[in-house]
Amino acid sequence: MHHVFAWGRSWLGSSEWGSAAVGPAMGCTHPTYLLLSPQMAQRLALQRLLSLTPRTLPLQGQRTLPAPLALSAPPTPHGRAFSTSSGCRSTFNVQDGSDFQDRVVNNPKPVVVDFHAQWCGPCKILGPRLEKMVAKQEGKVLMAKVDIDDHTDLAIEYEVSAVPTVLAMKNGDVVDKFVGIKDEDQLEAFLKKLIGA
Repeated sequence: MHHVFAWGRSWLGSSEWGSAAVGPAMGCTHPTYLLLSPQMAQRLALQRLLSLTPRTLPLQGQRTLPAPLALSAPPTPHGRAFSTSSGCRSTFNVQDGSDFQDRVVNNPKPVVVDFHAQWCGPCKILGPRLEKMVAKQEGKVLMAKVDIDDHTDLAIEYEVSAVPTVLAMKNGDVVDKFVGIKDEDQLEAFLKKLIGA
């Protein structure tokens, strides 16, 4: 496995340093996963710390605003459209921590959690492929999509250090995991193991 370092806004789509493992066995130079840069990891940790710290910032005289609200980026729209066909109902975007708790941790069905990022090229390959394979399971397994830039707290809690990272969860516990791109046969085996686990 080779390591490629990229700077600036190359295929990483980020102005931060990062590294990617390239999959020579796949016969291509596409990275199979992206490691989070030290700067990105530090940013994730800082955001997590700020979300836990009960500070306030003064705004015009006596009024205050909680620090996480004042320092956070504008919320991204979560209106990513999905078809209402039966195959796509098994896939959903996680909205926040309580949504993750309700729809993933407390779900009686097995759930595959896809930790991804908009700037991650391998995520754009794996995501649709995984969604297709989950749809083939006809409701026996669900797929939760977690954008690590929107939900850094979940990425930190589940020790996501590279994207894409896919967790298999059953009864609230992580029972399996992989990082990087997998082909359809590997994904099917991963899902069958989860359903039978």
